[in-house]
Amino acid sequence: MRTLISIFFLSLSFSAFSQNTPSKEVQIKLALLAAPEDQRSEATVYAYDGTLLRKGSNQTICLGDDPNREGLSVSCYHSSAQPFMERGWALRKEGKGFQEVFDTREAEAKAGKLQLPDQGSVLHALTADEADVNWATGEAQNTYTRSVVYIPWATAESTGLPLKPAGPGLPWIMDPGTHRAHIMINPPRN
Repeated sequence: MRTLISIFFLSLSFSAFSQNTPSKEVQIKLALLAAPEDQRSEATVYAYDGTLLRKGSNQTICLGDDPNREGLSVSCYHSSAQPFMERGWALRKEGKGFQEVFDTREAEAKAGKLQLPDQGSVLHALTADEADVNWATGEAQNTYTRSVVYIPWATAESTGLPLKPAGPGLPWIMDPGTHRAHIMINPPRN
């Protein structure tokens, strides 16, 4: 399974792998797998590139899989993260790489020009190996979900969280002291 630091901060990079883009219905079905069950029916869903696939009515936004990458990788997040996500999509469309996106968002957040996700908002990222996904029906098996809790500008000192997991499944802080500081929660794989 490809490594996923966090969809929240993923730069779009295209590899030699390419599959046909699934139907809109399948893209929506797969993206919704990342959302808690009780939030799926009313969630907004975007394609991986930011194209709106379905307008929802609750606080949950789901992001579809990139068909240019092997395997399944979808996410859902709180609506307060949408300005942050949209800015990332725009910067990547300009051809900016991971570090340029990070640096631009950091500067804009410090200047008060970029609205950050609410303190404590969550993002769930679900992945599966290519062989475990049925791209025609939108079904996946052997999935793995990790979560992040957004805590902009927080540090290890301000939270008491370690900089790496103290054991399997235990939370830790990633990117401390930055606009994208977040608590990582990586459950052990079954």
